[in-house]
Amino acid sequence: MASQHIEENTQSTQGIYGRRTVLEALRAQRDIEKIFFAFGAEGEGIDTIRAEAKRRNIPCSIADRQKFAMLEKRIEVGDGAVQGVIALMPLYHPITLEQAIEQAYTETDNPVFVLLDGIHDPHNVGAIARSMACAGAHALLLPTQHGSPVTATAMKSSAGALHHIPIVKVPNTSVALKDCKAAGFTLIGTDMNNAQNYDSPDYDMPIVLIIGSEGSGMKNETRKLLDFSITIPLSGKVQSLNASVAAGIILFEIKRKKTII
Repeated sequence: MASQHIEENTQSTQGIYGRRTVLEALRAQRDIEKIFFAFGAEGEGIDTIRAEAKRRNIPCSIADRQKFAMLEKRIEVGDGAVQGVIALMPLYHPITLEQAIEQAYTETDNPVFVLLDGIHDPHNVGAIARSMACAGAHALLLPTQHGSPVTATAMKSSAGALHHIPIVKVPNTSVALKDCKAAGFTLIGTDMNNAQNYDSPDYDMPIVLIIGSEGSGMKNETRKLLDFSITIPLSGKVQSLNASVAAGIILFEIKRKKTII
């Protein structure tokens, strides 16, 4: 009976896991349907999650080892420690690009969006979202094709940041970027072709930072829309950076430049 209940829950929900990730979801007022704790899970983090769940009237349940393992399998837990807690929540609610632009301009004259072009690894999606949250970026644009969806693994890798970053699903990358241009954004891409060093621009403008894949880079139709390209100078025999590392370096350079201008 319990396994049937778990199956029904996971058909229309996504699972997030890890103590910090679940706690950040609670603090961000995300819609959480139920929280499962592994039998024997304890500690300050578990106690804090229990207290916050009780405050919000979110049901909690203790699952024995077999049932908890079944839940892990159903929500397709990736690499990383589950830490004895899984929360079931509705699939995230993306906003429209128009909403993201309007919201961003109410916060600042020079917002920063990030668009992932060909990033398929959910760990990279999560890590980039984490850097975005720390650097004060305003929205994450995710193509519905040729990219990773927001999965439980991405949530875990983001350390809760994906609960705080507005997410825009982009059916057509070129159309979305043209709409951003029309709204005053400058399109900057990580690309080797005719690129300037990443620390050269002043970044005192609304920006869409486009991060391409480590292998094939961004699509040609995306590259043609760029206002300019940037690159990170490298030393040594390895001549490529992980996409999330590159994104973090650039985002904090943008933050630094905006602070000193």
